[in-house]
Amino acid sequence: MKIAIAGKGGVGKTTLAGLLARSYAEDGYRVLAIDADPDANLASSIGISPEQLAKERTGASEGFGSLFILNPKVDDLPERFIVKHKGVSMLAMGTVDHGGTGCVCPEHTLVRNLMKHLLLGNDDLVILDMEAGIEHLGRATAESVDALIVVVEAGKRSLQTAAQIERLATEIGIKNIVYVASKVNGEDDESFVASALPASRFLDCLSWNEQLREADRLGSSPYDAGGEILTEVANIKEHLALGATAISSSKEQLV
Repeated sequence: MKIAIAGKGGVGKTTLAGLLARSYAEDGYRVLAIDADPDANLASSIGISPEQLAKERTGASEGFGSLFILNPKVDDLPERFIVKHKGVSMLAMGTVDHGGTGCVCPEHTLVRNLMKHLLLGNDDLVILDMEAGIEHLGRATAESVDALIVVVEAGKRSLQTAAQIERLATEIGIKNIVYVASKVNGEDDESFVASALPASRFLDCLSWNEQLREADRLGSSPYDAGGEILTEVANIKEHLALGATAISSSKEQLV
């Protein structure tokens, strides 16, 4: 399954991407996590140290797109472009290193083509951490995913961005659009978000707690902090699997 994660800046989409990557890897999946955000933070959310990333990471500017075969498998990706940690293989799209050096459109094109042609086995799972906001959907970077998770928080600005993301995602053909509420602090936050979203596509919540705050301060993986967050991620995965099963069944009925 290919999962993209989007949302307004600061809502916690990268935190969710890292949690899902680590959790699915713990379940035995071969996980490829792609950091498609120029403001790259997925590595720390997975638990990759800056030292390991600096030693192993190679940016998209070195032209690795030419090394991908037309229909690559997860384990076909060149080792020198992958950073591995706790069962997760991470591929970083690249970033803007200096002001005024231009856009990252070529990198988005590469990610779009990779997602379109990447062949997955039953034990393969791809998680795409998208750029904040909606611009990436104008490039159709996520058009080949099986599910788009839109991360929201308890605020009207976040929900407004989420509505724009859904509209654009629908226009490029993404059918499975679901929601996760992040940084939820109590029942009032949960009720506010739940009342604004379609119940059938609202997966669950991630609480904002002391473990998450500490992981954020340290730049470490919230997955390693443990606690309630792991139960919440397990619930999100369960609801996502149920949604994927329903969509697969509906496709089979159309055939």
